[in-house]
Amino acid sequence: MKSFITQPSVGLAMKAPGFYEISGIAYSGNGRITKVMVSADGGKSWAEAALQEPVLSKAFTRFRIPWQWNGGPAVLQSRAWDDQGNVQPTRDEIVAHRGVAARVPPVLGFPSQHFNGITSWAIDAKGEVRHVYA
Repeated sequence: MKSFITQPSVGLAMKAPGFYEISGIAYSGNGRITKVMVSADGGKSWAEAALQEPVLSKAFTRFRIPWQWNGGPAVLQSRAWDDQGNVQPTRDEIVAHRGVAARVPPVLGFPSQHFNGITSWAIDAKGEVRHVYA
């Protein structure tokens, strides 16, 4: 199971403080997405995003939620749930379960280190977006 924010994301800078829509994609290889929560403060608080129909089993599901950016730093995250009871893990949960790789895995395969955890985008005061571990 995985969800990730596609707007805003790296390369899609925010122009000025104001109203934006956070949107993205969630999917589960085990069932149907039932909920996606979004955080704009690095996981301190969460709000439920709207799922775009159709929501089908084992298929990509688009989500969206309105957001008022005040022009200050923010960390955007999304987290998905499916109808089989699965929840997208946090980075800390993955590390606790799998440990940390001793070296960077090769590009062409290291299946035990597939990362389906929460992806975080940091937005700075200039509106620039970058990937961070949060």
